[in-house]
Amino acid sequence: MLGSIKTVGVYVSDQAKSVDFYVSVLGFEVRRRMQMGAGAEWIEVAPPGAETCLVIYPRELMPDWAERKASMVFYCADIPGTIARLEAHGVKIAMPPADLPWGIFAAIEDPDANWLGLTDQTIAYVPEPADADQ
Repeated sequence: MLGSIKTVGVYVSDQAKSVDFYVSVLGFEVRRRMQMGAGAEWIEVAPPGAETCLVIYPRELMPDWAERKASMVFYCADIPGTIARLEAHGVKIAMPPADLPWGIFAAIEDPDANWLGLTDQTIAYVPEPADADQ
């Protein structure tokens, strides 16, 4: 049986710049940092307390990086406040907060124009009950 998602790869042009963005601007923490060879590192970052990490991976080591773009959405209790704070730090707002049927949603961009969605949706997945006739 599969467990929780361990990592999501984010392909970046400049690892140091991207790590600085995720750590200094978004408040993530570095969870793992290991040498991968000549001039590259395996770097995992995550919001404090999160199970899943983002791997800040150098594009030059992944020739088909453009086809592998990740789509990420993070829980955020105060989307308008968070967007205002990030915008004040120069973060590009890809989609301002919008009231949608499932809650508030907004999106920002990291230094490589990867979209990071923000949602206040807190409803977790609840599996349907097993059919009694089966």
